[in-house]
Amino acid sequence: MSVRESLRRHRFIGTAVSLSAAVALASTLAGCSGDEPPKKAYTVPPSLCGITVDPALVKAALPGGDSLTTATTKPNGGTVRCNLSVDGKEALSLAQAWWGDRDSAAGVAQAYANTDDGKLSDDLRFVHTGKAGVGQTISSCKVSEHPEQDLYTVVETRDTGVDDPDAIEKLLVAYTKAVEGSAACR
Repeated sequence: MSVRESLRRHRFIGTAVSLSAAVALASTLAGCSGDEPPKKAYTVPPSLCGITVDPALVKAALPGGDSLTTATTKPNGGTVRCNLSVDGKEALSLAQAWWGDRDSAAGVAQAYANTDDGKLSDDLRFVHTGKAGVGQTISSCKVSEHPEQDLYTVVETRDTGVDDPDAIEKLLVAYTKAVEGSAACR
């Protein structure tokens, strides 16, 4: 083999190796970028349907997206629900519900999806999973419209892929305390 042929072959092999390395690097980078959660480009207001809650705690329980909207619904005489939607799709519901026939957060939780096998707090006031939770307000939370009932809070993610027990617990506890300090308990 001549020197010229040897140089040509060496350049070809070098180019092939460089091309293979570039393809491997590109596929590795493409794989990594897909592992990042979608960006949460929206801003969570400090007050949701009249209840002040730390926006960072709310955002932790929401999926990524560009826009956030809220809507208050009252499905019955004892429930107020604040529904949060990300990019037009319902993502999270924060609710207040009066219950009289059950005496614990665990009992009320049975009426809500995604609370089965939830973690119960030591004081028995909170039960939660990574997708939903129920909290019982303090016993002094009473109003004349519901004299024989206790007020419970409910945090429920919708079908968004969010499954974070720590985020749900923190939001549930903060939301319950915020409700206890609001007009809902006076």
